[in-house]
Amino acid sequence: MSHTSHPGNIGSAARAMKTMGLSDLRLVNPKLFPDPVAHAMSSGAQDVLDNAQVCTSLDEALGGSVFAVGCTARRRDLSHEMLSAREVAPLLLKHAAQQPVALVFGTEMSGLTNAELDRCQLLAHIPSNPDYSSLNLASAVQILSYELRCALPELTMLPADTPELAQHEEIELFYRELELSLISARFLNPAAPRRLMTRLRRLYSRTRLEKEELHFLMGIVKAMRKVD
Repeated sequence: MSHTSHPGNIGSAARAMKTMGLSDLRLVNPKLFPDPVAHAMSSGAQDVLDNAQVCTSLDEALGGSVFAVGCTARRRDLSHEMLSAREVAPLLLKHAAQQPVALVFGTEMSGLTNAELDRCQLLAHIPSNPDYSSLNLASAVQILSYELRCALPELTMLPADTPELAQHEEIELFYRELELSLISARFLNPAAPRRLMTRLRRLYSRTRLEKEELHFLMGIVKAMRKVD
């Protein structure tokens, strides 16, 4: 949960998570936490709050994860693929069978920023009344957690030879190296980037990069600079 402004939503989200069997809560720069209101609203899920990690950036919060889904109420310009909460739940569970995954929620007033959505591989939305789509943050956490719970019986174990996916921090390092190489090759003008990196993020997000694939891509982009 990123930049949560009301501590009650943190407590209610913790309660929603525990009810559905989830426990790993990470908070990016919450306005008020820890806070007695959060504890009161957690209603027995204080262990989730006590173990919550407070992070200074979304990159820190996503550390170690291989698949992140950003929750948003509206499609953004140049956004990643968007699925419903019900459609995205089995995909999350498939990856979670072997490596950590994440659901990302934004602040109450404006949701996730475009920069935060860039850190995700998919977007999820909750189908609602198009004339009134307002939904409380903790309620959104409850719905996504419920869909994950409902998808559990349908989960089949991944084959033993399923490739290991690249972790969030490894992918972000690749993007930084790629940008430097494109600038070095004069393909990318940092003064007028024209959203090239955003488009490239969309492209690579669709591929679900494996560790081995990322290693040789990293070697390619570094070699580009050496040649130059």
